[in-house]
Amino acid sequence: MRSVRHEDNKIVLIFQNKRYFANGSWFCTLLSLKIDKNQVSYMRFLKRIKKGKGFLAGVALSGVVFFFIQAKTEDSYFEVSKNLDIFATLLKTLNTFYVDPIEPGKLVKTGIDAMLEELDPYTNYITEADIEEYEFQTTGKYGGIGANMHKKGEDIYIGDVYENSPAQKAGLHPGDMVQYIDNQALKGKSIEDISILLKGAPGTQVTLKVKDTYTGAVSQKIITRGEIEVSSVPYAGFIGSEKNIAYVKLTQFTPGCSRLVRSALDSLMKVQPNLKGVTLDLRNNPGGLLDEAVNICNLFVDRGQLVVSTKGKLQDLDKDYKTLGQVWNKDVPLTVIVNHSSASASEIVAGTMQDLDRGVIIGQRSYGKGLVQNVHPLGYNARLKVTIAKYYTPSGRCIQALDYSHRSKEGIVPRFADSSKKSFKTVNGRTVWSGGGVEPDLKMMEEPISLLAITLYTKNYFFDYASDYVHAHSTIAKASDFALTDAEFNDFVKWLEPKDCAYKTETEIELDSLKAQAIKEKMYEGAKNEFEALKQKMGRDKKQDIMNHKEELKHMLEGEIVARYYFLRGRIAQGLAHDDELQKATYTIEHSNEYHALLEVKK
Repeated sequence: MRSVRHEDNKIVLIFQNKRYFANGSWFCTLLSLKIDKNQVSYMRFLKRIKKGKGFLAGVALSGVVFFFIQAKTEDSYFEVSKNLDIFATLLKTLNTFYVDPIEPGKLVKTGIDAMLEELDPYTNYITEADIEEYEFQTTGKYGGIGANMHKKGEDIYIGDVYENSPAQKAGLHPGDMVQYIDNQALKGKSIEDISILLKGAPGTQVTLKVKDTYTGAVSQKIITRGEIEVSSVPYAGFIGSEKNIAYVKLTQFTPGCSRLVRSALDSLMKVQPNLKGVTLDLRNNPGGLLDEAVNICNLFVDRGQLVVSTKGKLQDLDKDYKTLGQVWNKDVPLTVIVNHSSASASEIVAGTMQDLDRGVIIGQRSYGKGLVQNVHPLGYNARLKVTIAKYYTPSGRCIQALDYSHRSKEGIVPRFADSSKKSFKTVNGRTVWSGGGVEPDLKMMEEPISLLAITLYTKNYFFDYASDYVHAHSTIAKASDFALTDAEFNDFVKWLEPKDCAYKTETEIELDSLKAQAIKEKMYEGAKNEFEALKQKMGRDKKQDIMNHKEELKHMLEGEIVARYYFLRGRIAQGLAHDDELQKATYTIEHSNEYHALLEVKK
């Protein structure tokens, strides 16, 4: 911690819990060293000073003049100190005089969160209560039972159950109703409240009162919590017409994920020594650890290759990250699949493979998060995750898409203008651009999900029907081969008939908006008949809507059913057969001329 203040007409510098005093204005010149911009250089200077007798005696002043920005630095520290005093006094005053009891911790968090909203969304205050959730996001581990929950009305149900988890071993099923947790009724509780009740140190016990979705029997389940680790590599297997292309799904850059990817590739290589290619799927991967991104790149490029550089306010923290280990395979054809939700470390991998012309990037433009965060302790087990730098791929480009330093008065964050984007060159001389995510070499249109599918999903109709299906079928085909027959899908359609599947199309929403505006402007009565006629023409037959979206709904239902038997890995395997981006990746690897043409400069 560091601060500067006045005590008894002396200037006091507090740095790393040590206090340094100086009389007069000479000490103020030390502040002109821009401590915020170069802590390391400052500390070296400080150590040299301390070698002399007293604090000042050992300094040779001749030829050394410190005078610029003295007033500015003093003003900056004074502003921080002044406003901290105001904030503390305000909180104490509220606590003493406000008519109702207050929660100081809650008020402070609200104030801090509001302050951080002025910055970027990745700079966050993490309270002691939030630590477990934060660590789960960064490590994929937590103490609990290994099942998630969802609500239907006021009732709480088991959602997904993780494979080999305490929940599975205790006999919990997706769809079971949870009535009590440790004798606490769950009516009115939020999912967040329930998550707190279920989580705890591995080895401790929690008691659930559960109504079985299949038998209707109510029983108590005493479950011993375990360390739940959600693997960042939930699926790896073979794709392609000859099943000789390795496919690996990576969901997050957690500690050790590069070892998991390497292990998956080694296992596939043992089965198929003559791999024709590798497809790395980074879709919907929000990122994670930068070091792991470097290690993933190291699987496909030699030791000593620059992967990413970070540059921020503190120059001594700027760093070049290079590959350090033995390459897994530097020659095997590689495709990397990304989409709009591929961010941060995912973009480092995709951007590096693109800059080095090491692989073909397929899908949609990535998210565009080119910012690096560090976590700093604040005391009382609270932490601050703060953006400290931007990262740059080997070509020198930063893929950050939003310009948080130029937020409008309305709070809108602009994208970097096309005119501000700069061009860079890959190893082969292809042009790539900064300021907007990683643009794929092969762009694919993202297939929009229908409003009907969204409606059925949010109302848990896929989930509920899957429970009925599992109850009637003790086994199914392996995940990659499973498909509903037309007769089975028609059974689902009949099951939906009494359900509320109402939804509004975009056109209907626009019509309602137009009607509201017409009423506001007192024009509706004159056009009422036309409005009603148009509404009638747009009226839909529910059954026909379902048949129009049959393939989409069928695939979503199949995935939900397969997950009951084969968990997340089964859901992924089942979905590969209907994956356009994956089919394009497969085609590109199998047609080597097209693969190499994409990595060459177009003449």
